[in-house]
Amino acid sequence: MAQHGHHVASSQKALMLEMKSLQDEPVEGFKITLVDESDMYNWEVAIFGPPNTHYEGGYFKARIKFPVDYPYSPPAFRFLTKMWHPNIYENGDVCISILHPPVDDPQSGELPSERWNPTQNVRTILLSVISLLNEPNTFSPANVDASVMYRKWRDSKGKDREYIEIIRKQVVATKAEAERDGVKVPITLDEYCVRTQVPPTDDGSNLLYDDYYDDEELEEDDEDDNEDCCYDDDDSGTEDS
Repeated sequence: MAQHGHHVASSQKALMLEMKSLQDEPVEGFKITLVDESDMYNWEVAIFGPPNTHYEGGYFKARIKFPVDYPYSPPAFRFLTKMWHPNIYENGDVCISILHPPVDDPQSGELPSERWNPTQNVRTILLSVISLLNEPNTFSPANVDASVMYRKWRDSKGKDREYIEIIRKQVVATKAEAERDGVKVPITLDEYCVRTQVPPTDDGSNLLYDDYYDDEELEEDDEDDNEDCCYDDDDSGTEDS
């Protein structure tokens, strides 16, 4: 029992520090609050769809539920907003390797190194979720129909638009929720890239943004130089493996 109490004390402290760090230096495109002020283990997340992606203009809500032995065990991440995506279950649970405990499980095709470990944190989870939205993993999909549809879109080089049309419909459907919550969803890169007082120090912060653009969109966007923004065009930080 004493052991359990110790876990609670240390995980609460860890979560309070993370919450403070995320409030001081927000991750672009995310707003984080506690579901209930008295409970550190349930967080509500509002995710803004990144500009220049199919999720642009979207307002997606999710919950992060932390175990008492956090950060030794991973939290669960569940979307409350309806999401059509290869790696999101019908009930909104996100299936992503970083949230799986690091057991050796050759069936899954995941390396233990891609899985949860105590150096991961909410910031790395949020960045992983955002890159997952834009780059689904079709290896072992949580939603097989969405995965098949996504692959048709990808393999037809965008001619088969069914997947994208569903996502755009879902994005439009989130506008009413944003209005109800009194939230202004960022549409431009400038609005999306929150300027924070302290420059982020962790190297994962420019994760994968350069892969977001399809090549044909890249050409037109090139004259916009947003060097100081979160969408870095350099390749450092693309591959963390």
